[in-house]
Amino acid sequence: MSKTGNTPRGVDRRDFIRIGLGAAGGLALPAGLAGPARAAVHPPIGTWPAGSSGGTVYAGAAVPLTGSYAEQGADELKGMQLAVEHINEGHPLMKVLSPRTNNGVLGKKLVLLYADSGAKPNEAVQAEQRFISENKVVVMTGSTSSAVAVAMNKLAQREKVLYFAGISGSNDTTGKDCVRYGFRQNFFGHPAAAALGPVMVKQFGKNRKAAFMTPDYTYGHTVTKSVNDYLSQNAGWQMVTNQVSPLGTQDFSQYLINIANSGAEFLINVNWGRDAVLSTQQAHRFGILPKMTLVIPYQIPFLAPQVGADIMQGVYAATDFWWTMGEMPQYPNAKMFVDAFQKKYGYRPEWGAENGYVSFAHWARMVEQAGSFYPPDVIRTWEKGETIPSLVGPVHYRPQDHQCVRPVVIVRGKKPADMRNKEDFWDVLEVVPGEGLMQAPDAFGCQPGDYT
Repeated sequence: MSKTGNTPRGVDRRDFIRIGLGAAGGLALPAGLAGPARAAVHPPIGTWPAGSSGGTVYAGAAVPLTGSYAEQGADELKGMQLAVEHINEGHPLMKVLSPRTNNGVLGKKLVLLYADSGAKPNEAVQAEQRFISENKVVVMTGSTSSAVAVAMNKLAQREKVLYFAGISGSNDTTGKDCVRYGFRQNFFGHPAAAALGPVMVKQFGKNRKAAFMTPDYTYGHTVTKSVNDYLSQNAGWQMVTNQVSPLGTQDFSQYLINIANSGAEFLINVNWGRDAVLSTQQAHRFGILPKMTLVIPYQIPFLAPQVGADIMQGVYAATDFWWTMGEMPQYPNAKMFVDAFQKKYGYRPEWGAENGYVSFAHWARMVEQAGSFYPPDVIRTWEKGETIPSLVGPVHYRPQDHQCVRPVVIVRGKKPADMRNKEDFWDVLEVVPGEGLMQAPDAFGCQPGDYT
């Protein structure tokens, strides 16, 4: 995978499907017999027991490596690949997150297959369906686009193959579109708004006017609604315009003209990936920035280096993870991750990589504790909701909607003169505990469905 500077690029179509192998490890034969032993107890379901009957098990990832979300998809994939490598070699960090994992999962070497989804649900589903049919994958992952995550949820429930979302910011992923076979580790629109909203009100006061830029799909609409609901209901802010654009928009002129004439004091840009880069750059060229104050409620990996620190200085954002947390003594796991990632890939990880890594580690932990790849056993283990480690402190998954309750990190863009190195774009202002940010488990209509 090629890079420009420290920023990974998406791969080309020749790399549409590749096999990512972690470091090979020895096989523990007694644990490796767990799958066949269970076959006598449970009838076949999904890819079980065929997918776990040998010495190797497969995971399938559908991530965008081309298109508007390619940079973010490539970073997310690197985190997944590092996790698989660490699972297979019994790396010390993986042993912290999944203590029983050693030389694979249940003694079986894990192989990661991946495909370029282009952030298109149909392409993602077709790729994963092929992985199910041809490789008998025991788990699926990836998304980056919440439209893909929702489609993958449906596929997982229909095929009875476990799925954990990669990056997915829509409330719907563990809300109205939740499924029994789907889990999500990363933060999303509602807790992002609940964490960032008080910071914005404290910093900027009440009764302000904001213009929103929203990508036209489930992620954009739910994040915009969550942020606007918080600001309007708690501080009297007014949405003076909401400019909704298709995913992959190149020219934002028509939307920016409306924003320039709206009387807004703030530009709240919910666009993501390359769309966020282009819309922010064009807003600056239009003179909207810095006349209006820019806010990024759902921080985009690589936005700061691509847009420039001069534009991003002073900008508030909510995020999952920032690499300087590894310098804080209360987050030793973050330091281990940042060091390992930088050593392997030559740059400090963005939060997509963190999400891909931790999600794989948590899946491995649940399989090990279940003692089987049998999906209902793994699901029920996950649903115990025990407190487990992550890179940002203790977390747990809610049994009702399979959402990880985890902190949200509030950051502010640094002045270029204050940057210690070329990746030092953000100051971590606050790490907000997740429990108080979450809506009730049934607030967004989650009805997960059955196990079998």
